[in-house]
Amino acid sequence: MKENQLKKRIESGKVGFGVISPTIDPTICEYIGLLGMDFYMIDGEHGAITASDVTNMVRACELRNTTPLARIRSVDTKLILQYMDAGIMGVMMPTIDNADDVKTLVEAIKYPPFGKRGLGPVRAADYMQGPMSQEEYVSFANEQTLVMPQIETMECVKNLPELCKIDGVDGFIIGPRDLAMSMGFYDGPGHYEVKKVLDEIFATILDSGKWFGTVAGNAAGAEALIEKGASMVMNSVQGLIKTSGNAFLQARKE
Repeated sequence: MKENQLKKRIESGKVGFGVISPTIDPTICEYIGLLGMDFYMIDGEHGAITASDVTNMVRACELRNTTPLARIRSVDTKLILQYMDAGIMGVMMPTIDNADDVKTLVEAIKYPPFGKRGLGPVRAADYMQGPMSQEEYVSFANEQTLVMPQIETMECVKNLPELCKIDGVDGFIIGPRDLAMSMGFYDGPGHYEVKKVLDEIFATILDSGKWFGTVAGNAAGAEALIEKGASMVMNSVQGLIKTSGNAFLQARKE
């Protein structure tokens, strides 16, 4: 298992930039790494991604020194185990609104004594053929892996002060679109009421000593989030293609 460069960057006070993508092509992971992105978030919630796909995508991320992360569809401990065993170094978990679910997530990602993750001769453990002893690997893996519940409902917002107290949670990722939907705004998060709740979420997380990440559509949006204290900022692969594609097509005539 490699050192988590994203976690190291955040702990040093820097901001991690990356993408989230439902695609399954490892070549895209390489492209993103060559751009200099800090992380690649595999979207296993909206993407039709298998454990075999994850393994090859993680390999591509590692090749370009990009931290491989994943959004997994549910708090399914066996599915989380497959992602982690493939080499995923952090999980963003959607639809997670209460303390029990968050504690289960921590237990699925961390080995004992902090969690209940099962140990085997898998890729993340260098197939038990690497230079670390079992005890060294277990300790190292627990230090390197990231636990990131996703905030996207008002139920989660209500429980956030309690969730911030749970040991093992590194930070939270906020999903503005789904949060806005939860508040009854079906046209997007651009409303004053949504922005007010987002600022309250940011403050609650930062006051607890944890960090937060969220999405930005462009550099100006990323800079605004960084000013508010964000430690992780992500765009989507689709969004990057759309932005650059539209800019390119401006030169096309009728």
